[in-house]
Amino acid sequence: MGNVVRCCQTLLHYFRCKDAATWGEAERSPLLSSGQSECDSPSLTDDLEDDLLTVCTGVADTNSALEREHFLFPDIILSSNLRGEMTLVEPMVCLLVSEEDDGGGEGARMDEPGDEWPETRYRGMYRFYSEVETQTEVETQIRTGVQTQTESQTEVQTQTEILLCSNKSVEREKHAEVDTQTNTEAETELVQAILADQDVTQRSDAALEAQTGRESHDPWTDRDVDDTKGNDSVTVQDRMESQRRQQTEHNNTETEEDFVGSECCAEPTQQNHKSNEETEQRSVKEEDTRLTSGLSADHMCTTPSLGCDVAQTEGRLGDKESTHIQEAKDQTVTDEPPVEESETKPATLYLVDKLFLAAPHITASPSQSQESLDDVPQQTDPDETKQLSVQDVVKLQESGFPLRIQAPGTESFELQVSGQMLVAELHQVLMDHENTCQRTCFSLQLGGAVLDNQAELHATQGVQDGDVIKVVEDSYSVRDARLHLRHVRDLLSSLDPADAYNGVNGSSLSYLTLYTRREMDSESSGKRRASNQESVDLSPPEYILPGCKDRPLTAMQPVRDTCKPLQCLRILTMSSWNPPPGNRKMHGDLMYLNVLTMEDKELNITSSTRGFYLNQSTAFNFNPKPAVPRILCHSLVELLGQVSPAFRRNFSALQRKRVQRHPYERIATPFQVFTWIAPHGDHTLDCVRAEETHTSRMGQDEHTAGQSREWNEELQGCRELQRGNLQERLHRERSVFKTNSDFVAAATRGAVAVVDGNVMALNPAEPPQMQMFIWNNIFFSLGFDISDHYRPLGGNTAAHAAAVCDLRGTQAYASIDTDGLHTLGTAVVDYRGIRVTAQTIVPGILEKNQEQSVVYGSNDNGETVHTHTRFLELLDKTSKLLRIQRHQVLDHSSSPVELSSSVETKGILGNDGRHYILDLVRTFPPDLNFPLTEAEEKEEVPPECQRLSFPRQHLHSLASLRPELVEAFIQHRYELFTNMVSLEINQQVEANSSEGIQDEDMEQSEDQGAADQTTATTDTDFKRRRAIQRACKAVGSVSDSYFDIRFNPDICSPGVRFPPECAEELQRHRKLLWDAAAFLLSHQIPAVLKDCLDHTAVPMDGASLTSALHQRGVNVRYLGSLLEELDRMEHRERMSHVQRIAISEIIIRSAKHVFRLYLQDVEPAAFSAAVSHFLNCLLSSSSCLPDSGSDELLSRRRSRRRRSHGSRVALLTDSVWARLTPSDLWSRVKTEARGYYHYTVHSESIDEVIERHGLQRISLLREIAIKTGIQVQLREYVFEARHRPAFSEEDVVNMFPVVKHLKPTATDATQLIQQAQAAVQQGLLRDGYELINQALTLFSTICGVLHEDVCLCLRLLGRINYISGEYADALNHQEKAVMSTERLHGIDHPQTVLDYTYLALYCFAGGRLSTSVRLLYRARYLTLLVSGEDHPQVALLDSMLGLVLHGLMEYDVSLKFLQNALILTSKYHGATSLKHARSHHLLATVYESKGEFRMALQHEKESYSIYKSQVGESDASTKESSEYLKSLTQQAVILQKAINQIYSNTPSACVPPPKFPTPSLLTILQQLNLTCGIILLPLSVKDLADLRTELKAQEKLQVKELQSQLLK
Repeated sequence: MGNVVRCCQTLLHYFRCKDAATWGEAERSPLLSSGQSECDSPSLTDDLEDDLLTVCTGVADTNSALEREHFLFPDIILSSNLRGEMTLVEPMVCLLVSEEDDGGGEGARMDEPGDEWPETRYRGMYRFYSEVETQTEVETQIRTGVQTQTESQTEVQTQTEILLCSNKSVEREKHAEVDTQTNTEAETELVQAILADQDVTQRSDAALEAQTGRESHDPWTDRDVDDTKGNDSVTVQDRMESQRRQQTEHNNTETEEDFVGSECCAEPTQQNHKSNEETEQRSVKEEDTRLTSGLSADHMCTTPSLGCDVAQTEGRLGDKESTHIQEAKDQTVTDEPPVEESETKPATLYLVDKLFLAAPHITASPSQSQESLDDVPQQTDPDETKQLSVQDVVKLQESGFPLRIQAPGTESFELQVSGQMLVAELHQVLMDHENTCQRTCFSLQLGGAVLDNQAELHATQGVQDGDVIKVVEDSYSVRDARLHLRHVRDLLSSLDPADAYNGVNGSSLSYLTLYTRREMDSESSGKRRASNQESVDLSPPEYILPGCKDRPLTAMQPVRDTCKPLQCLRILTMSSWNPPPGNRKMHGDLMYLNVLTMEDKELNITSSTRGFYLNQSTAFNFNPKPAVPRILCHSLVELLGQVSPAFRRNFSALQRKRVQRHPYERIATPFQVFTWIAPHGDHTLDCVRAEETHTSRMGQDEHTAGQSREWNEELQGCRELQRGNLQERLHRERSVFKTNSDFVAAATRGAVAVVDGNVMALNPAEPPQMQMFIWNNIFFSLGFDISDHYRPLGGNTAAHAAAVCDLRGTQAYASIDTDGLHTLGTAVVDYRGIRVTAQTIVPGILEKNQEQSVVYGSNDNGETVHTHTRFLELLDKTSKLLRIQRHQVLDHSSSPVELSSSVETKGILGNDGRHYILDLVRTFPPDLNFPLTEAEEKEEVPPECQRLSFPRQHLHSLASLRPELVEAFIQHRYELFTNMVSLEINQQVEANSSEGIQDEDMEQSEDQGAADQTTATTDTDFKRRRAIQRACKAVGSVSDSYFDIRFNPDICSPGVRFPPECAEELQRHRKLLWDAAAFLLSHQIPAVLKDCLDHTAVPMDGASLTSALHQRGVNVRYLGSLLEELDRMEHRERMSHVQRIAISEIIIRSAKHVFRLYLQDVEPAAFSAAVSHFLNCLLSSSSCLPDSGSDELLSRRRSRRRRSHGSRVALLTDSVWARLTPSDLWSRVKTEARGYYHYTVHSESIDEVIERHGLQRISLLREIAIKTGIQVQLREYVFEARHRPAFSEEDVVNMFPVVKHLKPTATDATQLIQQAQAAVQQGLLRDGYELINQALTLFSTICGVLHEDVCLCLRLLGRINYISGEYADALNHQEKAVMSTERLHGIDHPQTVLDYTYLALYCFAGGRLSTSVRLLYRARYLTLLVSGEDHPQVALLDSMLGLVLHGLMEYDVSLKFLQNALILTSKYHGATSLKHARSHHLLATVYESKGEFRMALQHEKESYSIYKSQVGESDASTKESSEYLKSLTQQAVILQKAINQIYSNTPSACVPPPKFPTPSLLTILQQLNLTCGIILLPLSVKDLADLRTELKAQEKLQVKELQSQLLK
């Protein structure tokens, strides 16, 4: 930020006479870190789904399953063809494919090797399932970083696509026109004329070939998969597979593939990161096969540029109609023959998981998308280039080979390594290996030659398969000895969760193995599953059952068997005799250690250059000579093992347990994760912790004693690395990621040290709020207004908000990654109520004064403005992608100055010659709905804003629009633009056609006719240009010849003056900003509520609700407006969970604002008392609060004499914070909610709000703790006690920093993920699986295995495995994904709940039934803790639990969950929904199994009546329900007869005994799939034809309606 610049004048005298510091070489850890990827996720269009499903309902009577209510969270309809490659299809269309016994359909590549799948290995290949994710908004973790959007096509391409839209408009009316040939010729000529200047066809073909021209590589055949491995007997899975094969053989018939094509108009702005309402589309030039419903901008989006932006659809029914489009595209696609009407073979309709539709946080950076487009024309063969890239990835995957490791004193062992692994990484692997974990100081040698640590194994000469790598012990240095001591300490505490509780060393909690290990252990011991189930108690805990109000916290962190690891030593500390005297240094002594063994034997150990040995020193006598026995060991572990039998025994047992843990539980996370609740732990002696604390306060790296890293040089140097090929890009991105993660860790430690007062200020004479710091070569500034710089913007409130705004701007520019333009490493840390901004230091900035530093922009709010040619050139490259308009402002001399950014942006030329930009606060357009002062001109406010009482005064003037909103608005305007142009051109073509018919009756000479034709052509071109100009003006384009919308970021900047001649342009830009603000209110906020109403978004807590808002581009400050809109909704009773979460989020965020100011008045000695006092005032119902101001240093019994003289220690009760009362706090919270969120809380206390809206105090505690960094004690809290407060001082365990930081991207891996999404959307699961597998390798190489992108790849792979019936692989991938989510986001994160849910489904399918039940219990408990029982997610979990327990014949417990699911389904989906009907049916089946036929009949009648009213009597679901009713009636009659015969004494004919059927496990699995949204729907050829007809008719109707609206 600009604090560095503003303080330079004051600090100049500190540095003028100082020489430049000599920095040591940066020390880089050989381990790769990984990090989270937290962008907002794009989502799906909902209206398209509604339209498609509505049509499907009317196609045939058997299509009721396509109703939205028939499955959980509906998504797009797509194919899941596993064997053949098919034509690429626009994402939002219905694909109809066939199931064939041998080979694919006509679209399959049967002539290519590797396409046929062995049927013996893929028994589930005909079971094509695809599922619907239940909650995409939490798929990511909740991101604070910003990924900007891109605009990557040229102006001519824009005109081309405008005219292609015109072609489409003409095509819509083609069947009603007399002369269609004239229209086609005119359109084709115009398209070809524009294509002459820009080779759009070449780009389209290149993208097309990149998708379809790849060589087939079958990853499935390269992997050994055995579903029954490890099972010695027939398992449940085998029985289910047998039943499924029988059903498949019965239903499997040959059909031909049939496609319903699609078209979509690709926007000229290549966009990578879309809002939730948008859907991915391809720029394909067909109209009659278009199936997307609606042209509003709320439902339009383009796919990122990966060669997937051109959809390749050539529908059979529209071959003739698309001929002119083929000519314009100049590409050859084989037309497929039309469907034979005589065919009666069925096809199958599937749903594709929205997880594949848009990876929530996998978004290509703007730069890579731009480069991918710009590079295509320069390639001689783009397809060949893409092939080489993919082949590189495949080679990277297959480059693993075995090596033999020979360590001293042990037998050699084999280790599988990757060719891409660095020698330094192999070093780290050996330090973690069971056989070599006790060694740290060694080198690796091959044939006597030492391997280079920074070299990759495949590049090391002589390294081959099976080579023996020797571990050679090296001499120690002081640094090596310290690292060895730290490593030994880590080994001894490897099973201790203390580091995870304390939030250090990359440790975090994971409890998955506690629920999955039990059954796995029983299987490994050879027990049968049947006997295992009998011995396992599957009854749920009391607090899990429906209706229970208890929310125990202790169950959140269950006790492990290894929670108390074996103790190997009592004490291991540094000796007080350190450091060694000079004479002992001459003998090689490095340091001295004190050890107390389990035998209570005191040992004094010397660490020397040769190793470790015992010395003769005591606590009071220094004698460094070796003791008897004279044992010298290179490892401290070896020495302790020889002198302490207890150590040797316990250490061996400890290591056995350590290596049994899953690697995902042991690997450190790249960014520290903090838990909000932890038990009180014993504080033990730890010399490593003590020394690290000392070095941390000194601003030194703990691994490089006495040294500091040059962070700026490291970060900029990594960004300047070459990126010409895949290997270079991988090396560059890995270096950037690693350096950034190290910087964030160092910045976090430094910020904590700054707030704790352990860092000397650069300006100690200034007030504390104005002080600045340098620690470890990182500049720290506080979030307060320095020198009244932010006074015009809102003072300290603006200064606090500016830090995050600057971080978002820095993320945007860093994502574009423009060569030559440099941004600073940045992190924002909130700790103990103070916001600290950490930044790298621009070289030389502290040696210059203010005037010399800034060469671009302004440092005084626009009074003095500078410009620079090179900065303008660099920023021009980014302005197009960031939608920033180049503009002029006036400087202090009233001279115009050109800028390509906001005035606030400062350009600084560093001493290293690099161009740096900072203070990127106003990167995104301002939000006019929230000005700092009331708007003076009310007439310019749009009616939409005025109707909702906007604009509303805000606390600062830095409110800006989110990038998702900007892109959604631009997409909306682009839709209007294309439709306006196409409508006008359509009218012109019709007029020209009618004039041409009249001219045929007139006799003209040949010359005169040619002249008239030329004049007519010129006139047509002129009219079309005029149409484009009018459309550009109407939508607010900055150009009058092509679509290009940009914003002026300085419109609302105070103090900025503009040239008088720009007044009209400024008015247009201001109107554009108002239109965007109105668009947010009129489109995006209702869209968020619609997402929640149809369960596309299912928020569970404040973070997931915030994510849902951000996906639509809605800021959190609109929460009040969201609640107002919700109150006006028709179905607001079905949105009670959203209302509850929104209100709690407003209260907690308002309380957080109050808490931040509250802590600033608290003295350090009273933090625990102050925090507990605040929590009591906020959440406790007790009216009597404890003496929070008591001081533990003061005696409770003070004599009169001492009281008379007064205590020198002031009582803490005199502090301001101690006088806070619950009523005062609630009043402040209400004021903050009204002032910031414009929401009025109509309650007099927190108790009244909780009672009125059904809030949970434990959920509120979780929210406030996570948002503020409070860590409370793990115990049960009683909030409702009237005479006892809920919290005491001892309940506040710690306070952690809340960190926001930059998120580097992985370009190649991101592109692979996007290509995989496109492939899966086509139904090409095999290709998608291959691409995801490759992306997984790249992400792991760059970020490490614990990273959100890796976690997403694992989810995708697991989903594809499950779809294809490979349950063992699905379990393996999903288990890793669950552990990653727990480690990265927390054990109670909403995404963790979802991952547990799907893992339970996979476990059930894989035959691990008891594990499935335990996982569902865990998921339900976490859901209750996070959001309470009144939530749609609980309905899903209860339905699944009821089904699984029904299959396990636990009928009574199953009924409890299913009855609760019935109530919740009726509330959140409606009493007449198909979901409610299914819930009734599930209850009927359980009652039938219990023999209670009366209740079964009652519920099935309810189900039948719903089906009958919703889908009609002729629907298959209604018929099935009717047949089931008959069966139940017959069984009830048989039972009644049997009862009557028993109670009657008269002999009668033998009555058959009643049957109490138990459903098969296959039936249960099918019901689970339906509950989770997995649909398999057979359709006949007649259904297909009706479906196409209805969809096309509906599309034409919508186009006509839109045209009529435009004409109005």
